[in-house]
Amino acid sequence: MNALPAFFNSIPDPRRTQGRRHRLDTIPAIATGAILCGRVGYKGIAEWAQSLSQDARARFQCYYKQERYHVPGEYIICDTLVRVEQDALDHALRHWSGQYSAVDESLSIDGKTMRSAIDSEGRRIHIVSAIGHNTLNCHAQKKSKNAMQATAL
Repeated sequence: MNALPAFFNSIPDPRRTQGRRHRLDTIPAIATGAILCGRVGYKGIAEWAQSLSQDARARFQCYYKQERYHVPGEYIICDTLVRVEQDALDHALRHWSGQYSAVDESLSIDGKTMRSAIDSEGRRIHIVSAIGHNTLNCHAQKKSKNAMQATAL
């Protein structure tokens, strides 16, 4: 986890500079760690962040004040992740995943139809993923309008 925040350095910060306490790269790094640990939603990510020890908070390069590391709260996590440029975040996550997936010799392609998820046109949402056999990392994930169209990742 020491290297995780560095993968998000290239993402442009959409926040105003006034009142900014937490580094941008800290927020997606914490969200990634929480999701890898099975947390779901902004509240789950914030609760996971609150449970981090001071050493773990230091590794995530959290805000340091009065001899303590402070993690971002649920509102800051949600507000930042909603506003960050999606393509830049996706690129950073793919780069991070690529660093740790070099040992995969083959991929499995898996598709799912999301329950209770409907796009703006009223159609069900389908997700296709490419998962490495050796590392079990998800190398690519794509939303598709129909299950048959999701052949090209």
